[in-house]
Amino acid sequence: MYLYCIVTPAVAFILYKSYQKWTCGMYKGDVKMCNKVVIVTGANTGIGFETAKDLAKRNARVILACRDTDKGIRAKNAIVEATGNKNVVFKRLDLASFKSVRDFAEEILKTYPVIHVLVNNAGTGKLDNSLTEDNLPVEAQVNHFGPFLLTILLLPPITAARGRIVNVSSVMHYLGKIDLENFHKQAKSSLQHRRVYSNTKLANILFTRHLSEQLKDSGVTVNCLHPGAVGTDIFRHQPSIIRFLIRLVMKTPYEGAQTSIYLAVAPELNNVTGKYFVDCREISPSKTALDDDLALKLWKLSERIVHNKEKAI
Repeated sequence: MYLYCIVTPAVAFILYKSYQKWTCGMYKGDVKMCNKVVIVTGANTGIGFETAKDLAKRNARVILACRDTDKGIRAKNAIVEATGNKNVVFKRLDLASFKSVRDFAEEILKTYPVIHVLVNNAGTGKLDNSLTEDNLPVEAQVNHFGPFLLTILLLPPITAARGRIVNVSSVMHYLGKIDLENFHKQAKSSLQHRRVYSNTKLANILFTRHLSEQLKDSGVTVNCLHPGAVGTDIFRHQPSIIRFLIRLVMKTPYEGAQTSIYLAVAPELNNVTGKYFVDCREISPSKTALDDDLALKLWKLSERIVHNKEKAI
């Protein structure tokens, strides 16, 4: 009986991991990105790091946009060493600060006339319900308003390159709800706050779909994805035992990066835009994520929140 209690869970776990590996979408294309300029936010760790490293292997000029300077420089050095590509640079970007976003964009615009790929990868699952210097919930600003502003500011060089915008969302968007009166306000209860992450991931898809419609005649494509359940630093605020279990059962960052890489480079997606992908396959998101009226209202709210200074479309 004792042996049965040990063996059964072990067999179940092995079967689960085997199924996870079997169904994990992996991009096998050997597309080169020579002379292509790529920006990956949150590239110092996890999915962002693996995405940036893969694109560097394809000979892209990769810009690591990260909040932590020390970690960003270490990531740059690690990628250069691993790939031999010296065209990897670190630029500081704190999505929790509109000033930082504008400073970053200003520097990029002065340096790069074209941007071929923007991967809005950075995100947070911070649980302390804190506010940023712009008086916004940190999760809402890092996961939505910051990337919204960054993308709008960088549209001229992205449009010049007929480039690609890749937004990392999550299957958690199915649990999301966009309350336009409170989306940009601090949660009033623990229940409301627990839903903030899901709400922002829903916002990512609504933003993707509305932006793709706005850019439909520009040659720019805008797509989003769920990377899978991945053991990354986004869970760093959880207790140690929870982090251990997460890494035990979830995808590796390398596996989680595959759909981001696919959307960034696959030639067959040259004319695919406004779509949602999981494991390198297009699927339909939630019904709420397909609400065009809600997407427009969220867009207008977002423009107002970033002070309506950047109306590039």
